[in-house]
Amino acid sequence: MLVLDGLAKTYGQVRALDGCSFTVDRGRMIGFLGPNGVGKTTAMRAIFGLVRLDAGSVTWNGRPVADEDRMRFGYMPEARGLYPKMKAFDQLVYLGTLHGMTRPQAKAAAGRWLETLGLADRADSPVEELSHGNQQRVQLAAALVHEPELLVLDEPFSGLDPLGVETMAGILRDQADRGVAVVFSSHQLDLVEDLCEDVAIIDHGRVVLSGNVDELKDASAYRRLDVEIEDGGDFFRHLRGVVAEETDGDRHRLLVDKGTDVRELLAEAAAAGRIRRFVYTTPSLSDLFREAVSR
Repeated sequence: MLVLDGLAKTYGQVRALDGCSFTVDRGRMIGFLGPNGVGKTTAMRAIFGLVRLDAGSVTWNGRPVADEDRMRFGYMPEARGLYPKMKAFDQLVYLGTLHGMTRPQAKAAAGRWLETLGLADRADSPVEELSHGNQQRVQLAAALVHEPELLVLDEPFSGLDPLGVETMAGILRDQADRGVAVVFSSHQLDLVEDLCEDVAIIDHGRVVLSGNVDELKDASAYRRLDVEIEDGGDFFRHLRGVVAEETDGDRHRLLVDKGTDVRELLAEAAAAGRIRRFVYTTPSLSDLFREAVSR
């Protein structure tokens, strides 16, 4: 288990972390979310000892993270750390040996990951000659080549096409299934909601919401209403308990108080026009995110 407990860090007058705390169990995947510039990257770097904390601790399996633990961690930084003129295959072999693998082991693992990521035909290409998406794939392979016990990824889906996103998502699921603790940050909240069991949302250096995604949605004080009404106009303006609304033609997406009577909502919609669609459900992760960071 990875535990971040009360992390604090300031850079001059900027408080990057202010009591940041969350945990990640083995075999679980957590989405580490937050607006830009609120401390996500600083917290991730702290796991690897790349940030000297003012306070707080990072532990792995109940003890402070040591150098030998970090050898079994995989890291994909947002600012990619590849050698641009080095061939993709040679780079993975080199990085594998830095993590303690023998050269034959590193060669076998490098070839396997390049094949898995659809890059076998680019093994001898310098990284600088690869597209942005393929550089992303090589960077992921670099984080995985030594079969880590903990995987920390900073914006791993950035710049990937839909096929690349699907491939990377499948790999992360496989890693969690084999018992790896996975932490990744992303601004693609729909993807996080589909992929992660758990989330931790950080704002101004402090985790403001964390836990199991489904449990957080159930516990929310709000519900989501998605309704499409033919010529329904602005029927929602007559409803009690509407917190927020988005309208696109005949389609209305409303956030309403949890205690609002769904039968009353349905009756109001039916009175406004012919209903084509009516869905009443828990809020999305995007709704939870907006609520958490606006407090």
